[in-house]
Amino acid sequence: MTIRVMLVDDQELLRTGFRMVLQSQGDIEIAAEAGDGQEALAVLERAEVDVILMDVRMPRLDGVQATRRICLTEDGLPREGAPHVLILTTFDLDEYAFAALKAGASGFLLKDVPPTELVAAIRAVHGGDAVVAPTTTRRMIDRFAQVLPTSRETPGAATLAPLTEREREVFLLVAQGLSNGEIAARLTLSEATVKTHVGRILAKLGLRDRVQAVVLAYEAGLVRAGE
Repeated sequence: MTIRVMLVDDQELLRTGFRMVLQSQGDIEIAAEAGDGQEALAVLERAEVDVILMDVRMPRLDGVQATRRICLTEDGLPREGAPHVLILTTFDLDEYAFAALKAGASGFLLKDVPPTELVAAIRAVHGGDAVVAPTTTRRMIDRFAQVLPTSRETPGAATLAPLTEREREVFLLVAQGLSNGEIAARLTLSEATVKTHVGRILAKLGLRDRVQAVVLAYEAGLVRAGE
């Protein structure tokens, strides 16, 4: 299956570099390009795209706002059939990347990502996975959790109400950034069982991936930075 990719960046030189890397892959094609978020929204009305590589800081409409319009409905729910968004960022802009994850992005990449990792990330996202490694998730959250508006009205118990007791255990470990293997070792389960639990948790809570599970846990006050 061919993965249709859209490049969104106001720097044409960067788009050219990504294009050269991706066009060399037999299963990836560049379906569209845009110089900012506003243009990206317009292009998406006529182009079929599976994965979007989205820059953060762009004129007219930045990557965070564009991601929110692409991935979420006006009610803040995941938009059915929306392309998966990978945010392009630098270390200095991680806080923007985190905001984009809240807006529905499936992960983030650094702009100097090695070609092999870029290709692997696109394939992973296309397959429904997130591309933020658990250790990276922990580090990013520890640094930027203070920018999250913690909910004071929704108690953690209400957030976890749809889950079984075992699913709640798994959810809280996912929220701490543990991988499936680490969770399996902690709870004395097989990785396959943990993967099944994670899939059910995401479905019950209406989440696209484990990155959004982490965001939800922090917003609900279930986990704090450094825990």
